[in-house]
Amino acid sequence: MKVFYITTSCLVFFLMFNFSNMGNNGIINKQKNVLGENLKLCCNEPKTGFYRDGFCNTGPQDYGTHTVCAVMTKDFLDFTLTKGNDLCSPKPQYNFPGLKPGDKWCLCALRWHEAYKAGYAPNVILEATNKKTLDHIPIEALKEKAITNN
Repeated sequence: MKVFYITTSCLVFFLMFNFSNMGNNGIINKQKNVLGENLKLCCNEPKTGFYRDGFCNTGPQDYGTHTVCAVMTKDFLDFTLTKGNDLCSPKPQYNFPGLKPGDKWCLCALRWHEAYKAGYAPNVILEATNKKTLDHIPIEALKEKAITNN
């Protein structure tokens, strides 16, 4: 396993692994969302999630807790860039397409919460946001930014 210390942001954690060869180990549909139901799909285009399975599943290797299914906005992408986390630029060597406003993506819970407190948090899809998120973010904050998955 290669480890790249490019930045202290959440981006580092997905750069640490080669996701194309990583299985989900039966995680899909066994984890719960913040509503206590089975976790729903966040997005397949682009393929998101720590395990690149489309779900905001998490596990012991997910140090960034990539559990918040969020809809990207220009304001959020600009905000996270100022924190050293460039989510817009493609990184094909890591199977990362680069994100644009409107894309759904499993964000790090702490980054989303930081953006929320600063007034830049993107909307979230509660049905696709992992219950583990509640370890870092109050449900009231998530509900304030909740939208329906279309």
